[in-house]
Amino acid sequence: MYFKQRSHTCGELREEHIGQEVVLNGWVDTRRDLGGVIFIELRDRYGLTQVVFEPHFNEQAHHDGKVLRSEYVVSIEGIVRRRPEGTANENLATGNIDVLVNKITLLNVAKTAPFQIQDNIDVHEDLRLKYRYLDLRRPRMQQNLILRHKMYQITRKYFDANNFIEVETPVLMKSTPEGARDFLVPSRMHKGKFYALPQSPQQYKQILMVSGLDRYFQVVKCFRDEDLRADRQPEFTQIDVEMSFVDQEQIFTIVEGLMKQFFAEVWSRDLELPLPRLTFDQAMERYGSDKPDLRFDLEMKTLNGVFAQSEFRVFKDVVNSKGVISGFVAPGCGEYTRNQLDVLTDFVKKLGAGGLIWIRVKEEGLESPTMKFLTPDEQKNLTDTLEAKPGDLLLLLAGARIKTLNLMGALRLEMARRLELIKPDSAPKLLWVVDFPLFEWDEDTKRFYAMHHPFTSPRLEDIPLMETDLGQVKARAYDLVLNGSEIAGGSIRIHDAELQAKMFEALGFTEEDAKEKFGFLMNAFQYGAPPHGGVAFGFDRLAMIFAGEQSIREVIAFPKTASGMSLMDESPSSVDEPQLKELHIRLRGEQQ
Repeated sequence: MYFKQRSHTCGELREEHIGQEVVLNGWVDTRRDLGGVIFIELRDRYGLTQVVFEPHFNEQAHHDGKVLRSEYVVSIEGIVRRRPEGTANENLATGNIDVLVNKITLLNVAKTAPFQIQDNIDVHEDLRLKYRYLDLRRPRMQQNLILRHKMYQITRKYFDANNFIEVETPVLMKSTPEGARDFLVPSRMHKGKFYALPQSPQQYKQILMVSGLDRYFQVVKCFRDEDLRADRQPEFTQIDVEMSFVDQEQIFTIVEGLMKQFFAEVWSRDLELPLPRLTFDQAMERYGSDKPDLRFDLEMKTLNGVFAQSEFRVFKDVVNSKGVISGFVAPGCGEYTRNQLDVLTDFVKKLGAGGLIWIRVKEEGLESPTMKFLTPDEQKNLTDTLEAKPGDLLLLLAGARIKTLNLMGALRLEMARRLELIKPDSAPKLLWVVDFPLFEWDEDTKRFYAMHHPFTSPRLEDIPLMETDLGQVKARAYDLVLNGSEIAGGSIRIHDAELQAKMFEALGFTEEDAKEKFGFLMNAFQYGAPPHGGVAFGFDRLAMIFAGEQSIREVIAFPKTASGMSLMDESPSSVDEPQLKELHIRLRGEQQ
């Protein structure tokens, strides 16, 4: 089918084009027939232009325009004119002009779409994902993908300007225990053996440092077979970075420079450097999270000192067992009803708390069922420590340290939501969280696991503790947190084979296990590994925040659902028996 190539996009024409003959190609967005004159808003990814079919201007074009419906694909030829007085559309970039149509070429018809192709539609996400090719026609979705593209370009230009080289690493690799489940790929040529899709290029990028490449980065796909949520997908994108002969400060400088570029070019904001830092312990004690949201206050305080000599059994047992008593002020909530307080209590109980201690601050003193257990001095010290005022509400939890702080952090976020403390125009808050524990204890398996991964270096001064108290060892690890979301994480790596062996031993790997799983990396370390470290950005999450979305599915062209399904192409799907046989696979339950 012959049609003319467009002379302009549908977002391009302005008053300076009045009188020009133009060609536009696109989709019919809306159609209106007013007294014989047909108005079409023609759409492409650049915008909308109103085109007009007038019988007195071109009778044949007007006749041809009668068949047009939403989402038909057309090419029109016409003349740009100023819109008649009083009909300009100030909400449209092309709103001062329209195009009188001389000729129309119908390029394709379209079925009635299952939902309107416009922003702010009220339609179930599953329907949007099933017809993703239609969903992606919406301006908001296209702008999200354009933003993602822009962020790719900023990333590559920034790292290139700082002497990094982009190196592709394998997508088929060895299965290694790095925390999440691997996606396995059966080998046709090697019966009974499997590749794994990389959870990250971690070992490869360390080997690139051994190879002398000094500064590496990659925009890379990673895969983890784990339960999903709004900001997690089975396949996701990282900005992966590694550097040789560096310490933590040099990595921070590089990362902060990239974030300053993002803030300036995406948000038109200046980012003040250096970024603030909190230790893991400070973040947990003050905000109840290792990814604290600092866009609002409600800062928690540890109250063990206030109740150090308390005879209240709950507090006394917690202090003696080295647990934590934590609390914060909910300003202006002192008139909460008993029903409202019961809702908050149920909230923390569902998360695993034994209960919630609430205290209303009145002019005449503190009001709570707990007050009969507290001395006047304890009540005064509590009010002074939390800097509470009449009309406030105090919320306290007590128990095992990390669990209790996490519960308080969740309650803090819930109160911020209830009090609407995070405004659409709230200034973004970016910070580093440092000095993480190297190990975390799992109560179910009764053993320690690496909090990050087994290649993270302990703080040098903590190495002796690896023989005596693993729970006290801090890592040379760091996370970058934006608005309460972890957007990047990394560490200085272990580059010494002896220290790496000590780490494997602490994690319960035998020498044979370590050799089988990580032998190629350990072998590389024997040939002169430089000190090195790096960081990996969760690119999807980063794009989500910069786009102002609540789910990473909104910034991924073809995402999976929360159950890992692709509704558009219906994957995962069954495969034919000959394919399975070729891969030496028999499904369980089949006859032998």
